[in-house]
Amino acid sequence: MRFQCLVSLLLASLAYGQAAQPTPATAKAEKIAPAATDKTPEVNVGPDDPVITVNGFCAHPAQPGNACKTVITRAQFEKLTEALQPGMSLSLRLNVANAYARNLRMSAAAEKRGLDKTPAFEEEMRFAHMQLLSQDLNRALQAEANNITDADLEDYYKKNESSYEQAALARIFVPRAKQIVPAAKADAKTSAAQPTEAQEKANEEAQKKADEEAMTKAAADLRVRAVNGEDPDKLQIEAYTEAGFPQTTPNTKMEKVRRATLPPQHETVMDLKPGEVSEVISDANSSHYIYKMISIETLPLDAVKTEIQRIISSEHYRESMQGFQGNVDLSDAYFGPAPRPTAMPLPPRGVKPASDQPAPDPD
Repeated sequence: MRFQCLVSLLLASLAYGQAAQPTPATAKAEKIAPAATDKTPEVNVGPDDPVITVNGFCAHPAQPGNACKTVITRAQFEKLTEALQPGMSLSLRLNVANAYARNLRMSAAAEKRGLDKTPAFEEEMRFAHMQLLSQDLNRALQAEANNITDADLEDYYKKNESSYEQAALARIFVPRAKQIVPAAKADAKTSAAQPTEAQEKANEEAQKKADEEAMTKAAADLRVRAVNGEDPDKLQIEAYTEAGFPQTTPNTKMEKVRRATLPPQHETVMDLKPGEVSEVISDANSSHYIYKMISIETLPLDAVKTEIQRIISSEHYRESMQGFQGNVDLSDAYFGPAPRPTAMPLPPRGVKPASDQPAPDPD
């Protein structure tokens, strides 16, 4: 959004009307270090070398004997791209260059028509001025949010040390119900009384309830056996067999498990000591789970420093944006009574808050 807005508003103004000038030979000797690109290729273009030439367009009358053209040097163009987006990729610069050339011609034609003198243009510029300042403030707040000291990192780490525990677990998954095999319908010639549809439904419900109770009991029995030291893989095979899935390959190993990667109701397993087995954890509409702690360690600060930096940066940015959010009354008579939720600000570029991380499906 920032790029689209700035391209439409700035391309025609920041280097507008750069008439062609002779390029001194000495200028080509000075080189500018290439900015970030997709593949960072070798660039052998000096700061005063032309990178865009708009032929047949002159913002000002050309000198006698010179062709009518407008030249944009590398220094001029990169001043623009750095303002639009620091470290802009080469592919995006190409898009900007094409838009630049087009907008140079279009803005000049618009001025000849007097479109820059209209009340609408004045209002557009007022809003653009406000929007660009807001976007520049947003970028400044992001930079400030990234200003994190070692003391900040250590303090956050100590306060949230349990979040950086990493465990190896064995998990036994017990389906809530057994695989249902439809019963064959009785032959009318061999059965005098066929069950009604209501009776069939009642029978199915009763069978389902019985199966769920059987699997709940099986989970409790398997948990006792796990406590007694039986192999989790063996117990997993029995759980699948009991549920009607005898050919399913067991997979009880879970490596590098963190609290944040577990469903909220399963996080307590991180409090187990090595060798301990959890109680049976039953999800409301899912299945039963039994965990055994194999090993657990606390990751050192150096191993999670980048992760903590992202979290703190995101928190700082959101806090700095709170004063600009909400507390606005919109006229229902004008905008209508439909709900208009306030959009939360985006975190700094590349940051995803920990609270937004989806928990993996335990299945």
